[in-house]
Order: sequence, then C-alpha cells, then structure tokens
Amino acid sequence: MPKATKSIKLPAFQNEPPTDFSNPKHEREMRRAIEKIRGELGKDYPARIGSELRNKSEQKLISTNPCNHREVVGTFPLCDKTDVEHAIGVATEAFEGWKKTPVEKRASYLLKAAEKMRKRKHEFSAMMIFEVAKNWAEADMDTAEAIDFMEFYAREAMRLCAPQPVVKSPKWLGKEVNELVYIPLGVGAILPPWNFALSIMVGMTTSALVAGNTVVLKPSPDAPFVAAKFAELMEEVGLPKGVLNVIYGGAEVGEAMVEHPRTRFISFTGSKAVGLKINESAAKLREGQKWMKRVIAEMGGKDAIIIEPDANLDEAVKATIQSAFGFSGQKCSACSRVIINEKVYDEVVEKLVERAGTLTLGDAVENPSMSAVSSEKAFKKISEYIEIGKSEAKLVFGGKVDASKGWFIEPTIFADAEPTARIAQEEIFGPVLACIKASNFDEALRIANDTEYGLTGGVFTKNKKKLERAKEEFFVGNLYLNRKITGALVGVHPFGGFNLSGTDSKAGGRDYLLNFLQGKSIAERMG
Repeated sequence: MPKATKSIKLPAFQNEPPTDFSNPKHEREMRRAIEKIRGELGKDYPARIGSELRNKSEQKLISTNPCNHREVVGTFPLCDKTDVEHAIGVATEAFEGWKKTPVEKRASYLLKAAEKMRKRKHEFSAMMIFEVAKNWAEADMDTAEAIDFMEFYAREAMRLCAPQPVVKSPKWLGKEVNELVYIPLGVGAILPPWNFALSIMVGMTTSALVAGNTVVLKPSPDAPFVAAKFAELMEEVGLPKGVLNVIYGGAEVGEAMVEHPRTRFISFTGSKAVGLKINESAAKLREGQKWMKRVIAEMGGKDAIIIEPDANLDEAVKATIQSAFGFSGQKCSACSRVIINEKVYDEVVEKLVERAGTLTLGDAVENPSMSAVSSEKAFKKISEYIEIGKSEAKLVFGGKVDASKGWFIEPTIFADAEPTARIAQEEIFGPVLACIKASNFDEALRIANDTEYGLTGGVFTKNKKKLERAKEEFFVGNLYLNRKITGALVGVHPFGGFNLSGTDSKAGGRDYLLNFLQGKSIAERMG
C-alpha cells in the first residue's frame, strides 16, 4: 500500500448507537424520512460503469415492496455479459491509479461517506423499510452497521499501511533494512445479499476499496434500490470514476463476474449452494488469468440456542424469540433451533409460545415486530418448510401465511422436533423455530454441533463449567453466552463461521482487510 503522505489522527473507533424511537422527536424524524423516500419510489436507476450511466436495456429488473408487491420501489437495467466485460475493463484501468492513491486519501472517502450517511440515517433506513421490509429498529441497526464498517475499515487500512513489525535482522547477515508492506490485489467482484441490504453491501464494498482495489458491485436482485442510493452517496463524496462500478442482474451476471480472468477476488454473502458454486468456479484457471482467485464467502447457518435448567428461563426465552423472529428470521445468524433440557422443556416451550403471541405482524412502515419476508421465492420456500414441519413435528404456534397483498408469514414454532428432521437440519431462512429436547448438556452440545454449518450459537446457563465447555466444544464462529445470538457489532463481534457457513473471514475484525491485500517483503542491503 502507498505510504502515508500526511498523518490523520482519528479518535478511537466507536460503534454508532441505535436510535431510540420511543422518543417522539426521533419518531417524527423517522416518519418524515419514510415519506421523503416514499416520494422517490418508482424511478429508473442506471447501471454505473466508469463515467457512464447506462439505463438502456430491453429487459428491466423491477424491485417491489415485499409488504405490497404491487408497489414498485425502483426499476433497473438488466445487465448482461457484455456489461460485465465492460465494467471489469473499466475497473482494471481505474486500478492503476487507485492502487497508488495514498491510504489516507482512500480512507477519507469512507469517512466522508460515513458522515453523510449519519446525517441521512433515517433516509437510508427508510429505503430498507420499503425494499426489504425491515421494521424501524432492524433498519436503523443496519444503517448504523454500515456507518460502523466505513469508520472501522478506514482506520484499519491506515493501521495496515503503517510500518509493520518484522524481526530485526541478525548481525551476521550484515547491515540490512527490512520491511513488510501490504499491496492491493486488483479488481474484485462484490456479490452482497439482500437481508442486510445496506450494511453488508457497504462493508463488502468499502473494505475492498479502502485496501486499494477497484470493484464491480452486483447487488442482490431483491435490493438494488439501496445499492443505487449508496452508489450515489459515493459519487457525492468524490470517489473517482471507475473505482466503484455498479451493475444489475441475476445469476448469469454474477457467474460472468466470477469467471472473468481479470477478476482477482470474489466477495460473496448468500446461500450455501451459490457460495459453493462460486468457490468451485473461482478455482478454475482461465485463459489470460495469472493468479489464484480469492473467495471470501459467508454462506449461512442452522444456528442453535441451548437452554439449561438453571438458566434464567425468561431471559433465555426472550433472547430466543428475538434471535428467531427478528427480521422474520431472515438472518444467517438467526436461531432456528432451540435445544432445551428435558427438565424444563415443557415450561420453556410454553413460555416461547406465550412470548411469540405478543409479536405483531404487519407493514414495515408501521413498525411492527415482524413484517413480510423478502420475496415470492422466499415466501414459497418458507411455506413449503412449514408444511414439512407439520409432518415432522408438532405445530404449537403460527404457521399461517398470506400473500394477498405482501409476503406475510406468521412466526412459527414447532415442538418435539427430532435432531435429524429437515426443519432441524436445513436452512429455512424464515420465521420458523424448531424445539428439540435434550436429556443433558452432553447431548445438547452433540445436537448443536450435528449440522453442516457452524456460524452462530448460544448457551443459557449459570453453570460456569458448562459455559467453559461451550467455549471449548461448541463449534461455531460466533458464540454467545446468556444473550441473543444475533446483532453482531463491528469491531466488538468479528463475524464469520466454520464448516459450510463460509470462510470465517471475520467481517468487522482486525484481520478482515487482509482478505483484500497481499504481503510484500522487502530487504535492502546497506553500505
């Protein structure tokens, strides 16, 4: 990475706090932001390739509101392989100048964007309310996390650009000056998900950019509006043309980005099936390619909370409901299995049902506990799993679905699920919770670890020895003890999992930027 041209002293990183919507002032501000964004719905948004704004396409990608699938959020050009070729070519050319840009300058774009986003926080949250049906609190924390990513990665880039520690050369080697520097990789394909439409997309994009790479961003077809608004923000702060290129499309466009010989790395968050396909495709050497492509992948989970008899059961139930049904369970970290000791099993299931009954379901604009799921495709998949669950376990709460206006699914709880049942093994990505009985803590740990995933997990117990065992034996990338298993904070809870949950790349951690850099050791003989 280019050495510093001038020193920038920044205050220590601090996480962006959540908004207190019980404060009437904040509620009014949010409602104004919602109405402002409502007035911007239905417009056409172009692809951004270098200095070009491309909007000409026979086929269009239409983003609709999950709570009202007749309401168009935005219209986007459906790009093709020709657009991919052009975008990667532009990004390749822009890389030659961007990689030489001092890190402080690169970081300054992120810091400026973070400040602008902070001032327009409710507007960005409102975008997610309309496009992916997040309620106010979920959208607010998504925006806060996006701000955190930019602030954190700006600081991390400057840390990695500073002189890196190396062992002093021995006297017998002679007088020698040694250094280790980190240099960027090249052009990256950024393939973010829809469920954290702003934060993960921003984190994946800006981490690569601040490290000195240029990127082609293809947002999820279910969240192009949020990405388009972020691209506009980066243009406002003066990011050079060609450094961030944005195209739209589905699997065909993503596959072309992955396969292109000038793509140096792929940053992906999404399903296991797509992630494995990307990993396999990226491993193939193609004509004109002279590097092994890196894949940074986060692919989901089948996450469990263990509840022991000595736990504070009310707190355990509260955390389980929050983890299972926050954003309708559409988080890779969501609790989809709760493993309950047989001594308190019936009591905990009863409490889960009681607490689930307090949840509200409705239009995200009105800030209910839960809103619609993301799309018709998601609606059908989750509905199918609910029917599977009815044949595998006992439906004790919810299970009703309604697609008359939006993609609404009730919070759904199944009791007496076998650990090997499909609803206890397969990622559903929706508001479906399977309750599993365990005879003791040993069995609970075995059940928790008996999946192909390893992303998040939780344990509720007052027993210190059991907590220590969980730290040692619960095989997940993010383990939470006596608290909910969702809501990882940048810098506080570096995020990423084991097994088929991904590459454990730890987004929001001190190692993350190294995914987008390569080390260069330099030794100079003196005299």
